[in-house]
Amino acid sequence: MNDTLTPATRPDTDSPAATGGTRVAWLLHPAWRQLRYHGPVLAMYGILKLIGFAVFMHLLDSAGDFRGKNPRFGGGAHAWDVLASWDGWWYQQIAAHGYDPALVRIPEASGLITLEGNSAAFFPLYPATMRLVSSCTGLGLYGAGMLVSILASFAAALGIYAVTARFGGRRAGLAAAGLWAVWPGSGAEWSGYSESLYVALAVWACHAVMSDRWLTAGILTFTAGLARPTALALIAALTVAALRTLHHRQEDVTRPMTAILIAPLGLMGYLLWVGDRMGDLTGYFQLQKGAWAHTFDYGSQTLDVFTSLAVGRTDYLFPSPFEDVIGVLVVLTGLLLIPFLIRLRPPAVLIVYTVLTFALVLGSQQIFGNVSRYLLPAFPLFIPLAVRLRTVGLPLLCALLAVVAVASGSYAGYALFELGVP
Repeated sequence: MNDTLTPATRPDTDSPAATGGTRVAWLLHPAWRQLRYHGPVLAMYGILKLIGFAVFMHLLDSAGDFRGKNPRFGGGAHAWDVLASWDGWWYQQIAAHGYDPALVRIPEASGLITLEGNSAAFFPLYPATMRLVSSCTGLGLYGAGMLVSILASFAAALGIYAVTARFGGRRAGLAAAGLWAVWPGSGAEWSGYSESLYVALAVWACHAVMSDRWLTAGILTFTAGLARPTALALIAALTVAALRTLHHRQEDVTRPMTAILIAPLGLMGYLLWVGDRMGDLTGYFQLQKGAWAHTFDYGSQTLDVFTSLAVGRTDYLFPSPFEDVIGVLVVLTGLLLIPFLIRLRPPAVLIVYTVLTFALVLGSQQIFGNVSRYLLPAFPLFIPLAVRLRTVGLPLLCALLAVVAVASGSYAGYALFELGVP
C-alpha cells in the first residue's frame, strides 16, 4: 500500500496560510499544556477564594457596621471599600503622592504613640506596582491595587502547589493551594494589602533555591525585600541554603555567592534611603515604634496576650478579643506543624524561612490580632497538612475545603477587617 500523499491530499506546508497555522499551533501547544497542567490548581484556588470572598462581602453588607466608620479605618460607602482601608489607605496615598519620610513628634505626647504616622513605614513595591498598573490600564488606584493582589495571589497559589508537589505529588499540591485560600489571615489576599505580592515572590524564591536557580532566587528575594520587612527571614533562608551549597559543592561558587550578595539589597536599600531622608539611619525603626508601637520586644507582648487570654482577661496592649483568639489558634497550630514539617526533611531554605518568620512575628510588639495576617507568608506550614490530605479522594477534599472556605468569610475576612485591626 502506497502511503505517500498525492498532491491533491498532501497539505501545502509552503503556503502562507499553512505556515501561519503551523506556527500558531506550535506557539499554543506549550500554553495549552501548561493550562491543562495548572488549570486545576488555579480553578480550585479561585473557586475557594470566591466562596470565602462572597461570604465576607455578605457579612459586611448585612451587618452594615462599616457604614458608620471612617473610610480610613474599616469604613466606606460600599462593602468593598473596606478592602482598601487601614493599611490599604496608606498604600493608595503612596501610589498617588509618593513618600516624604519624616519623624514628626506629636506635641506634648507621651506613652506609646509619640510620632505622627508617616507613609515611610510602608514598603514601596506594592504601591509602585499599583501605580504602574493604574497607568497602564486606566484603572483607578483601588482597582489597580486589587488587580495586583488577586493576580499575585494566583501566582502564590501556583508556587505553593509547585513546592508542595515535590513532597507529596499533585494531590498534595492541590491541597496546599486550597489551604492557602482558606488559611486564617487569607482575607488579606484579595485586598489592598501587600501580602499576596510578597508571598508570591517568597514562594517562587524558595522554589528557585530548591531548583538551584540561584540568580533567579537572588533577584526574587531582592524584590521581596522591597515589599515587606519580614523579607529578612527570606534573605536569611537563602543565605543559609547558599552557604550549604557552597560547602557541599565547592566547584560552582559564582551563582550562590551572587545570590547572597543580591538578596539583601532591596530591604537594606529602602531602610537606608528612609534613614537618609530622615537624617537618622534608624529612622524607619523609630517611626514604627513611635507611630505604631511596633518594635521587637523578644516576645514579651505575645506572652502577655497568651497568659491574659488563658484566664479570660483582655487588659493587654491593643486588645481585640475575637481576632486575638484566632491569632492564638494560628500560632498554636503553626507551632504544632513546624515539627511535622521538619520531619519531612525539606530543604533548609523552607525550615529557616518558616522558623524565622515565626520568630520575627512572635518576637514583636504589635497589634496581636494581626498575627494571623503576618503569619500568612509562612506557607511551608501547609506542606505537612497537604501531604496528609493527599490520601483523601479529590471530591471529598474539594467538599471539605469548600466548607472551610464558607467559614473563612468570617474568621479570615470579617474578623480581620471589622472585628479587629488588620
